Amino acid sequence: MNRARWALPALFAGAIGIAFAPIFVRWSEVGPVATAFWRMTLALPLLVLWASMQPRGTNLPGQRAGFAMALLAGLFFAADLAVWHWSIRLTSVANATFLANLAPVAVTLGAWLLLGERAKPVFFVGMALALTGAALLVRANVGSDNALLGDSLGILTALFYAGYQLCVKRLRDTQSTARIMLISGTACAAVLLPLALAAGETVLPTTLTGWLVVLALAVVCQFAGQSLITYAVAHLSASFSSVSLLVQPVAAAALAWLLFGEALAALQWWGGAAVLLGIYLARRGSF
Repeated sequence: MNRARWALPALFAGAIGIAFAPIFVRWSEVGPVATAFWRMTLALPLLVLWASMQPRGTNLPGQRAGFAMALLAGLFFAADLAVWHWSIRLTSVANATFLANLAPVAVTLGAWLLLGERAKPVFFVGMALALTGAALLVRANVGSDNALLGDSLGILTALFYAGYQLCVKRLRDTQSTARIMLISGTACAAVLLPLALAAGETVLPTTLTGWLVVLALAVVCQFAGQSLITYAVAHLSASFSSVSLLVQPVAAAALAWLLFGEALAALQWWGGAAVLLGIYLARRGSF
C-alpha cells in the first residue's frame, strides 16, 4: 500500500525528468541515434548497480518468459528513441513531444485488448480533453519546413512507445523495475549503435560539454526519469499511466520557450491547462 501511494508522484517526477530529453537532444554534438545510444549506454552502470542491490529471492513464475519480454521492450524502446530524436531535430520540441505522447490512444486500445483493463466513461472524457489540450499546445508549430517528416516520426514514436509501455506493464507482474530497466536497456543500446553507424552519424562527442550533455541525458532522463515511470506503472493502470505522462509535453514546451525562444501563444497555454485537467479526470475514471 505504501509503495502504491508513491506511484503517482513517481510518475509525474519521471515525466518531468524526461521532459528535459528534447533539450539535451538539441544540445547534443552527435547524431540523433548516437545521442540515444549514449543515453542508454551511460545509464547502464547505474542500472547494473541498482540491479545488484535487489534481494535475490527464488525464481518467480514466468521469469524466463519475462527475460524475452524485456528484450522485446528494449527493441521497442530503441525504435522509440531513434525516431523521436530525429523528430526533435526536424520539428519543434513541443510538436515532437506531443506527438510522441499520442501513445495513450494506442496504449488504451492495447490495454483493453491484451491486458483486459477497463475504464469508466470519465476516463475517456479526460483522455479526449488531454489530447485536445495538447493539440492546442503545438498548433502554432505546424507548417515549418521539416514539420511533415518530423511530425510523422513523432506519430511513429507514439506507436513504438505504446509497445514499450505494454511490455513493461506485463513484466511488472514477475520482474523488478531494476531488472526490467537493465535487460531492456542493454538490448536497446545494442541496437542503437549499429543504427547510428549505419546512418553515418557522428558518434563521439568532441568537447567536455558534449559529453556532459549525453551524461545528463543518461542520468536525468533515462535512469531517473524512465526508472520512476517503470516503477509507477506497476501500481497504476496502463491507460491512466500513459495519459498522465501528457504532463511531459507541457513541461518540454515550457523549457523550449525558455531556452530556445519557441514561444507559445495564449491559446497554447490554455491547451496546457486542458492537459492537466484531462489528466485529473483520467485519474478519477481509471480503475
